[in-house]
Amino acid sequence: MNIIQLLHPKALIDYIYDDTTCRQALEIMGNHGFTAVPVIDHEGRYVRTLSEGDILWFMINNAVGSRRELEAFCVNDISEKRNVEVKPVSVTSTIDDVILMLVNQNFVPVIDDRKVFIGIITRSDVLKYCHSCLKSEDSAVMQEAESF
Repeated sequence: MNIIQLLHPKALIDYIYDDTTCRQALEIMGNHGFTAVPVIDHEGRYVRTLSEGDILWFMINNAVGSRRELEAFCVNDISEKRNVEVKPVSVTSTIDDVILMLVNQNFVPVIDDRKVFIGIITRSDVLKYCHSCLKSEDSAVMQEAESF
């Protein structure tokens, strides 16, 4: 299966730029109920995935006490604190590559051959795809058993 069939295109999802203020990033995540959001540069290249935890640890480590104070910092100022780095997959990757990555994250960023961010594949969409494959296999097995 081509992973492009599961892609949520960049034009239809929320993302932030690497020079977005930390306050804006937090508000975007809060308004949409996200725990993480892709970060891109102004050339469209994937930079990283920013999580709520990244912002929280930044606030703790830098004695930032309010959202207002976050306005003074950009997403670029935040270093990642997670054990698992969210790496993008190429649009030519296999569904197996994507499944293994989704064990530890809610979505996988997808880039093209120029390293430009083109969208995401969500864990829920991959689970739905896997479920439909299992149902198809079960149906085929049942039909085979009925033919005996």
